[in-house]
Amino acid sequence: MTFGEQPAYLRVAGDLRKKIVDGSLPPHTRLPSQARIREEYGVSDTVALEARKVLMAEGLVEGRSGSGTYVRERPVPRRVARTGYRASGGSTPFRQEQAEDGARGTWESRSEQAEANSAVAERLGIRAGDRVMCTKYVYRDAGEVMMLSTSWEPLAVTGRTPVMLPEEGPLGGCGVVERMAAIDVVVDNVAEEVGARPGLAEELMALGGVPGHVVIVVQRTYFASGKPVETADVVVPADRYRIAYHLPVR
Repeated sequence: MTFGEQPAYLRVAGDLRKKIVDGSLPPHTRLPSQARIREEYGVSDTVALEARKVLMAEGLVEGRSGSGTYVRERPVPRRVARTGYRASGGSTPFRQEQAEDGARGTWESRSEQAEANSAVAERLGIRAGDRVMCTKYVYRDAGEVMMLSTSWEPLAVTGRTPVMLPEEGPLGGCGVVERMAAIDVVVDNVAEEVGARPGLAEELMALGGVPGHVVIVVQRTYFASGKPVETADVVVPADRYRIAYHLPVR
C-alpha cells in the first residue's frame, strides 16, 4: 500500500457507505452478502467481513439473526437546546424547553446518598469518599428515551436542608439555581464541557442504541462564588440528537 492509499476494507466500506447515503441502498435493504462483496470488489473474505464491520460500527447497517445485514433507517437528528440561565419561575431548563416545544417531554428520577469517586470529587472540589446526593434522570420525548443525566451535589452544602433531595420537598423539581438560593447559596456561574465517546452498555440499553454507538456527553457544573455546588453528566445519543447552544452576548 502506497502512502495515502486506503486499506482495501475501507475502500469497500466507503463505496457501500456512498450507496447508503445516496439512496442506492435504501433503508431496510439487505446489504450484499459477504460472497457478493468479495466477487464484486475482488477482495478476500476477510476484507469483505471487515468492511461490513465498519458499516455496523458506524450505525449504518444492523445484523438480523438468521436473516443477514440490513441498512438501518437513518433518523433525522433533533435538537437538544442548551441555553444560558433564565429566571424560570420554579422549573428546570429541561422543563422550560419542553414546554416551549409543546410539552411532549416526561422524566423520572431516583436519588440516593453515595460516596464521591475521585472524578466527581475533583469536579466538586471535595475529597474522594465525601458524601454526595446522586440523582439519576431518564428523559423522554414523546415516549422515546432521549437523554440520561446523573447529578451529584455535596451533602456538605445541601445536607439536612429542605433541598437535600432535588425532586422532593417544597422545592422539588425546581432548578439548581432556585434550590440553592433557598438555602442562601447564590449560583453565579455555570460551565459545560462537551465531548463524545462510545456509549456504555447500560446507557445504550436505556437509549435504544447498539454496541459501538457514540453518545454526546455534556459535563455541567454550577458554581457559587467559585465553589462547585452541583455537577452532572448529560448523555445524549449522537445519531438522533444535536446539542444546540443559544448564548446571550453581553
